[in-house]
Amino acid sequence: MTNLRKCLSCNTLEMISNVLGDTDTGLTGSEIHRFLLQANLDDTTVEGVMLAKRKNLFNSLANEQNKNKCSNNILRFISFVLSPSRFVNNETEFERLRGLINQQLAFVGYELQQNGKYKEVNIANTISEVQIKADNLKQEIEKRNGHPNILKYCTAELLENNYFHSVFEANKGLFSRIRELSGLDSDGNNLIEQVFSSNPILIINSFQIKSEKDEHTGFCNLLKGLCSMFRNTSAHEPKIEWNMIEQDALEILGTISYCHRRLDNAQKIR
Repeated sequence: MTNLRKCLSCNTLEMISNVLGDTDTGLTGSEIHRFLLQANLDDTTVEGVMLAKRKNLFNSLANEQNKNKCSNNILRFISFVLSPSRFVNNETEFERLRGLINQQLAFVGYELQQNGKYKEVNIANTISEVQIKADNLKQEIEKRNGHPNILKYCTAELLENNYFHSVFEANKGLFSRIRELSGLDSDGNNLIEQVFSSNPILIINSFQIKSEKDEHTGFCNLLKGLCSMFRNTSAHEPKIEWNMIEQDALEILGTISYCHRRLDNAQKIR
């Protein structure tokens, strides 16, 4: 008789679905369907209903676990997807996916080994949800070719509260770089006005023709917008913060990354 494997939490199922159903690096819809059938899982995808692959996969995995009250077929599905034979010419991708999956399985005491088989391990208390968030955010930023200056702010310590802190610190890092490049000590909008005004210290293009000056002004306004959203508040003001989700953090970090790239080629003219 087959031993019944412990159920996975809803959060774990979601994270596994996000990894294996990722738009850019995950399985195709047809691959998901094939592996579900191989693992004796029902594909709950509804024809004609537009839903992201990861959400369809989550629905299928959750349906299986609700029905059979164990994770046997779900683990079988994962082992089919991460069969070593599928990654003969791409060991790096195999280890990347296996690492992400094992981070989640560690919470129930399972580990997928390099040979594609499972072993039971002690339930990991050292792999915190915060560290997983930090790793995931870093991987997403790397996948999007984010500027190197961004990655230093996506740490577990900063994510202990929420994604806001990584964004807040990354924004502070951007303004610190502007001070370094310009040689000024001011901050906030005063710094931006001094550095990128009509008589600028730094320019991001040749600053000759009207379109170049308009672009320069637009960049100046973009920096002012970031300053207004993520400013240092005084001791007499309420703390400005919101419960930021990962998608918001990634998009704002992408904007900060863009600003860093423009600064990479900035020229100091006075």
